[in-house]
Amino acid sequence: METYWSVFIQSFKDFANYTWREITFQVDPWYVNYFWWLIVLSLVVWGLEIAFPWRKNQSVFRKDFWLDTFYMFFNFYIFKLVIFIAFSNVTEMAFKDLLGGDLSKFALIDISAMNWWLQLLVFFVVTDFIQWFTHVLLHRYDWLWQFHKVHHSVEEMGFAAHLRYHWMENVFYTPMKYIAVMLIGGFTPQQAYIVFYAAIAIGHLNHANIHLTYGPLKYIFNNPVMHLWHHAYNLPEGKRYGLNYAISLSIWDYLFRTSSIPKDDADIKLGYPGVEEMPKSFFGQLFYGFGSKKSKA
Repeated sequence: METYWSVFIQSFKDFANYTWREITFQVDPWYVNYFWWLIVLSLVVWGLEIAFPWRKNQSVFRKDFWLDTFYMFFNFYIFKLVIFIAFSNVTEMAFKDLLGGDLSKFALIDISAMNWWLQLLVFFVVTDFIQWFTHVLLHRYDWLWQFHKVHHSVEEMGFAAHLRYHWMENVFYTPMKYIAVMLIGGFTPQQAYIVFYAAIAIGHLNHANIHLTYGPLKYIFNNPVMHLWHHAYNLPEGKRYGLNYAISLSIWDYLFRTSSIPKDDADIKLGYPGVEEMPKSFFGQLFYGFGSKKSKA
């Protein structure tokens, strides 16, 4: 019988081997390659920033560009290699042990009989809502906000800021991810890959220095104009805990009245009161938030 420790240790080996196969183009099928897709996606969005900059006076290598680039690979690979994949697998095993092994019996909906594209849509919408809800919690509870401050310490916005976040956020999002697994039965690994990568692409665009609103579709999809206000230093009146929490779909903010775009302004001040106290280096931010008792007020 597998123990939690054996699952934890084996996870290191499995993820290290998989990462190496991604880097050396040995993944089958070839398109399920997070490493190179992340690089290609980042170069494409960065190219759009260079060609069509919204903030004209912002440098191509903006403030903290290299820090955020390092965060992309840290949160996607280094942290996952060191602990996160192991944590995820142990969490999955714990869920199965606590709930009797078969998570599918807890599913509220079974999408296996649906059209493939409808399955994909349902999976995308449900997982995005769970991430939106988790994001709200990161702002509403002070002890969670202390970690989320790392992401909000961005003072010049660009695509790579998308993946500047404290590693503890992975720890919060993982149990919520398994709730999604329990709620939805019948989805496939291929669909999970597509949904995951679509969310990464949308997130890159939302943080990019480009002007996009998507017209009437702004009420469905998050966009750079809307998300810039999520990072505003000076929050609108009545939005003490924040606004525009959307990950991919803005519809949740419109439905739950957490949306606000006071004006279409590329040059609003970003950050939060006290952002100057955030350590400037990656290693300074690595353990930021532990033991902090500062209020969001």
